[in-house]
Amino acid sequence: MEYAQLDDATLVTLVARRDEAALAVLYDRYSRLVYSVAMRIVGQRQLAEDITLDAFQKVWQAADTFRRERGRFVTWLISMTRHRAIDELRRLGVRPEGASVELSQGIDTGASREDSVEDVVWLAHKREAVRRALAGLPQPQREALELAYFCGLTQQEIAERLTTPLGTVKTRMRMGMQKLRRALEEADAVD
Repeated sequence: MEYAQLDDATLVTLVARRDEAALAVLYDRYSRLVYSVAMRIVGQRQLAEDITLDAFQKVWQAADTFRRERGRFVTWLISMTRHRAIDELRRLGVRPEGASVELSQGIDTGASREDSVEDVVWLAHKREAVRRALAGLPQPQREALELAYFCGLTQQEIAERLTTPLGTVKTRMRMGMQKLRRALEEADAVD
């Protein structure tokens, strides 16, 4: 079987059956992305590496809980990574300080010499699609998502930081996510 040719959902199904080769392919595809997201959140190389390994260990342990109909594997993986990174910051009693990080920066994985031309083009295309979708969001929605995603703030903490009612923050985040989802689905449909 040529694992590298299989789609993510098929590979996760194989991982749920304890197929180590399938996990290795997923790791090769997404480890740099996972590391990039973890590093953006925690800001410490060793901690980001640990979170990356933890994320793939979680894939190994919980692959049978992935549901294709709920979304894409990479979304599930990044969500696990983000939660793990935020949990680690909370455990350490640390929060990133300073200006909020742009949400679009979190998907910037860079390219390495091992990447095929197709992989580099695909990643660049996906990054650009997310940047366009984010640029289309009203600033208050984008700001609320950035504070939640990269600073690990709860909705209550975002409301306090922005001196905005909690209900308004919840609405901005919900609407922002809905708009992002639609924009990215439309971009995928065009491809």
